[in-house]
Amino acid sequence: MKKRVNVFISLVAMTAMLLTGCSGAGGGQNDSAETPGDQTGSKVKLTAIITKHPLTKPLAEMEWLQKVEETAGVDIEWQEITADWGQKKGTMLASGDIPDLFIGPNVITDADFAQFQGLFQDLSGMLEQAPNVQNMFNEKPDTKIIATQSDGKIYGLPKYQRFWPATASRQFINQQWLDHLGLSMPTTWDELYEVLVAFKEKDANGNGDPNDEIPMDWPGGIGGYFNPAVLLGSMGITLTDGSGQGYFVEDGQVKNFLTDERYKTMVAFLNKLYKAGLINPEVFTHDYTKFQSIARGEGDTAKVGFTWGWVASDRFGEQLAPQYASMPPMKVSADYAGKLSWSYDHYSLNYGTNHIVMSAKTKNKEAAMKFINELYAPEVGMQVLFGSLGPNIKDNGDGTYAVLPPADAKMDPGTWKWTSTMADNGAFYIPDTLKLTLGTDMQEVLGQSEPLEEALDVDPDKDVFPGMFIKYSTMDNNAMSLNNTNVMNLAESSFAKWVTKGGVEAEWDAYIKESEKAGLKQNLEIMQKYYDDYMNQN
Repeated sequence: MKKRVNVFISLVAMTAMLLTGCSGAGGGQNDSAETPGDQTGSKVKLTAIITKHPLTKPLAEMEWLQKVEETAGVDIEWQEITADWGQKKGTMLASGDIPDLFIGPNVITDADFAQFQGLFQDLSGMLEQAPNVQNMFNEKPDTKIIATQSDGKIYGLPKYQRFWPATASRQFINQQWLDHLGLSMPTTWDELYEVLVAFKEKDANGNGDPNDEIPMDWPGGIGGYFNPAVLLGSMGITLTDGSGQGYFVEDGQVKNFLTDERYKTMVAFLNKLYKAGLINPEVFTHDYTKFQSIARGEGDTAKVGFTWGWVASDRFGEQLAPQYASMPPMKVSADYAGKLSWSYDHYSLNYGTNHIVMSAKTKNKEAAMKFINELYAPEVGMQVLFGSLGPNIKDNGDGTYAVLPPADAKMDPGTWKWTSTMADNGAFYIPDTLKLTLGTDMQEVLGQSEPLEEALDVDPDKDVFPGMFIKYSTMDNNAMSLNNTNVMNLAESSFAKWVTKGGVEAEWDAYIKESEKAGLKQNLEIMQKYYDDYMNQN
């Protein structure tokens, strides 16, 4: 991270065809005696939980996964979780009755390792059984840093997927609506307000119904991908990985936007929009599937005017995507003279923390490690991400591969990927040497990221919090986990209230005091210490 990043160059590099493929084979013996696992014929029976996207088809229908289980000699009984994992996890871990494996992005966190010591398997002494994982650690040393706890133990393995750009969220507006109404693309919040009013009142989609437009929409949270916290870039705040819990770095100081005056300004603006009927009234109650489907509109008739998403084809569908334009960050006001920024997500998009975790109670750890090793084979990795060879990926027969378009021409590639496989939620490694031609959606990312190029030219030494590279002590992990739960409960309820009903100005001072009582001040002190130590070591 100790170098200045030019994001546009990295985006160009992302789309290039890459070098040569490689594969790995698993094996090795466990050092300690194992209790034989349950057998299904000649296969070892394992249990596993995966947190997956609501669109994703049943795992039993994934051809690549069946082959991986066959190669590893295991038969896995899967529990597939698409919602409320946070609630289910606490009860499960407290009971100690857990499956052999967990798969998903940070499905078990470093804080869980600290709180439930002895429940998860330390993999650091078992890596000789997983040469594909060792290859990942050797070729991408950052992955080993991400995986290793402060005491040298490894409880969760990361992923590396390499192709993704520097930010997850692009800002979209319906250019066809702007043209129809004779409006320019807004460059300030005041201009955005006027445009959204016009979208609401002037039948922007031209279908004769002046009441079916939704001027603005998002998934419902504060921070994280595709949520309005990116508007903080209008006042110079550089989010890190969507800043789901509010933490960011500014000039080397760890801060939290949830108690920043600029956040109050943003919330007041959102309340102004909500009172004017410019925000989807279901913004805090709809799920992600509903959020996506509304933006797909009806035929050629779009419903949503301004929103955030991955790429236009994923957000609006192939039919409506050409109506939308990607926007640069807006200024908070016409007289604002400071820098504009955005959310720098390179590390969370291309790396992932704790994507597969093993229970310490697993009866046959050797079989579980064979399965893990197969997941991290390069040719398997690309299938975990994009889908099976045949229906989703073409094997060109010369060591190169190509992501295929969706079987249904009306479906966008992003939805096709999430429907077909574990996608980004899986555990895998795609080396830089694997030669894979990407699908049109990933190529689309490049062009639609151009308006954000200048805002994403950031200094990682001063403006990016290296969250997944920092490992906290058990005591600090426990303290921060409890504090974050309390802080976010307060923040989320306050945010929803303030956006829909107002009151942020009157309640702000009391809210700041409550946030400090909830543990935010302690967390900032802890994180600053670890951040300083990390930066001094690198």
